[in-house]
Amino acid sequence: MYRFLLSPRWLGALALTLVAAAVMVFLGNWQLDRYRGRTEVNERIDAGQRMAPVPLADALRAPAGGAGTAGPAPAEDKVWTRVTVTGRYDPTNTVLVRGRTVDSRVGFEVLTPLVLADGTAVLVDRGWIPPAPGGATAQPSVPAAPTGDVTVVGRVHETESGAGAVARRDGLLEIRRIGVSRLAGELPYPVYGAYLLLDEQTPAADPAFKAVPVGHANNWQNFGYVVQWWLFAVMALFGYGWVARREARRAAGIGTTPAPLDRAAEPTPTASA
Repeated sequence: MYRFLLSPRWLGALALTLVAAAVMVFLGNWQLDRYRGRTEVNERIDAGQRMAPVPLADALRAPAGGAGTAGPAPAEDKVWTRVTVTGRYDPTNTVLVRGRTVDSRVGFEVLTPLVLADGTAVLVDRGWIPPAPGGATAQPSVPAAPTGDVTVVGRVHETESGAGAVARRDGLLEIRRIGVSRLAGELPYPVYGAYLLLDEQTPAADPAFKAVPVGHANNWQNFGYVVQWWLFAVMALFGYGWVARREARRAAGIGTTPAPLDRAAEPTPTASA
């Protein structure tokens, strides 16, 4: 009944179906890995918000190079760790990160190097401020950083890619994205390989700053793609089986409606003598 499946045409269709299903399963597994990875990031973000701060050295290795160099990037499991560190702000090398959106408004994030007792520095994202009147790129008036010793509590944020060039305008550094290694080249001391997103500060931070929100990764979108690709794989196999069964039933005459009899074409019976 199913011997037709051994024909070249049906064997080719089977091979194509199996390859398509395998590709769909692979894509589903890839999205599953992305779902797990994003879930781990979200869990670290939530854990960082709840945890008691630890010393900076527990999360980041100190830079070992000279002035203008950046230290090693944090280990994956140390990103979003809540840390505390004490030093002195260097306002002469304040960095404006332009084109940053908070509460649907475009403005600037302000980073200021915190210089530690050993001469190294860590970049601290002190928060978001709106631009000056005149447009989204109009340089704002930056609130003064506290003088003297400052204790910062913040979360470790890894460097951003695609930072682009660093410019200096009216005495302030400007950049599009927070590339720590790019910024380190403009600074007169070695810099840690990640920056801190400020949570608390002693003395208190200026109220003009808005806290930079931390967005969670959309892991459920990836989970939806997992289900989608795996369903496509099942549908491809089911479709092949359904078409093959229909073909087998057609060849066997099962389920077909017999042609109606043409009575007019039948010979007229003769009366017997």
